[in-house]
Amino acid sequence: MAIVQKDIAAIREDYSKYRLDEQDVLATPIAQFQKWFDEALTAQVMEPNAMTLASHSHNGFPSSRIVLLKDIKPTGFSFFTNYESKKAEELAADDKVSLLFFWPELQRQVRIEGLVKKLPVADSDEYFASRPRASKIGAHASPQSSVIANREILEHAVEELEATYKDQEVIPRPAHWGGYLVEPIYMEFWQGRRSRLHDRLVYELEAGAWKLYRIAP
Repeated sequence: MAIVQKDIAAIREDYSKYRLDEQDVLATPIAQFQKWFDEALTAQVMEPNAMTLASHSHNGFPSSRIVLLKDIKPTGFSFFTNYESKKAEELAADDKVSLLFFWPELQRQVRIEGLVKKLPVADSDEYFASRPRASKIGAHASPQSSVIANREILEHAVEELEATYKDQEVIPRPAHWGGYLVEPIYMEFWQGRRSRLHDRLVYELEAGAWKLYRIAP
C-alpha cells in the first residue's frame, strides 16, 4: 500500500545539539540519569519527569501510559498510583516493566527495563502528605480504571469528601493508594545525531555489575 499521509511522512528533524561518548558518561546508569535529568531541569524541559510506563496486560498486549517520576533513589525510580487500578493489577501479575523518558528539547531519550515492587508504607505516607489538598481528595474519590456512568459521579464524590474533611487539616492516605519502585537491569541513553546516526549507550546489569556498551542506531 502506498503512503497515504505524505505530509506526515515528510515530518523530520535533524538532530545536532549534542553527542554521547563512552568516556563522558558516569560509572552507573542512575548517576548518569541524574546528570541528564538535572540538565533537563536546567533546560526547562516541559514535564521532565513524565515517563511512559509499559506493563503486560492480561490479554497479552503491551499496556502503556504516562506517569510521573517522583523520586530517583540509589536503587531505582519511583512513582505513585492507585493500587486497585488496571496498571496495578498488571504490575502485581508481572513485575517486569519498562520506562521511557523523552526530552525533545535536548534531543534525548532514556529507555529503562527493570523489576517493579511496592514502596514501603512510610514512603507512600511521606509523599501523600506532600500533595496538594485537592489531589489528596482526588485519590480518595476516583475508583481508577473502573467504568463510571458519567463525570458527575466523580464530582459528587469529591463534594462529599470535601465535606467530610472540611474541619480536618490532615487527610489520611487511602490504603489503596501508594508507590512503586522500578529497579533497573537495563538502561539505554539515546542522543539524537545527524542523519539518524544517533548515539546509543547501554548499561546492562550482569552478575551484580554494570556493563557499558554501544549499540547501532
